[in-house]
Amino acid sequence: MTVAVITFPGSNCDRDCVTAVTEACGGAATRVFHKETALPSSTTAVILPGGFSFGDYLRCGAMAARSDIMPAVQRFADSGGPVLGICNGFQILCEAQLLPGALLRNKDGRFHCEEVELDVVGRSPLLTYAPGETIVLPIAHGEGNYFADDDTLAQLEREQRIAFRYKALDSDGNGVVNGARQGIAGVIGGPKRNVIGLMPHPERRCRALLGGDDGQPLLRALVTSTFALSTRGAA
Repeated sequence: MTVAVITFPGSNCDRDCVTAVTEACGGAATRVFHKETALPSSTTAVILPGGFSFGDYLRCGAMAARSDIMPAVQRFADSGGPVLGICNGFQILCEAQLLPGALLRNKDGRFHCEEVELDVVGRSPLLTYAPGETIVLPIAHGEGNYFADDDTLAQLEREQRIAFRYKALDSDGNGVVNGARQGIAGVIGGPKRNVIGLMPHPERRCRALLGGDDGQPLLRALVTSTFALSTRGAA
């Protein structure tokens, strides 16, 4: 059972994700280069890490979403395999249309690097937190302003596919930190609610020694996944 961490040019959190999976969660992880066309046969979960893939040219995640490995990630997700996109990984999932919506420039035009409080509000096998639990995770992004049209937002709400919301909202009900509509920090997709994208970094909060372990349950859910790629054909 292996968590495949996809490495794109400009990824800078792939090693952090591998370390969090192996050392904090006791799992196995391997980095998979974006030029590969298949995931390892032992893959039971996939992480698209944070960073600045392809230098954020065109749009954040736009070029990475068209990398050679992404059709395999798409097939894996379509088969019910757990996929987690963190920060730039969230942007990539949206660009690849594995998740709805888009991530725009922060409302104030600034890069934000700070800790934020999040409410856990969605329903997914990967969300093992208590319903309504508040957690604290760090963010580090300049384009985390989640946007979707009204119909999409209503559908996400109705289907409980909003994974996390920023606790701090402005007078319009949007995220104070970046302007995200309805304070959305992460969303859920996939046929079995098996795809999650979020802007905060759970891999940076997996040990109390490093400031907290609120991110550990999310990564541990990937580690304990029983999805077997090898029994569903190569991705």
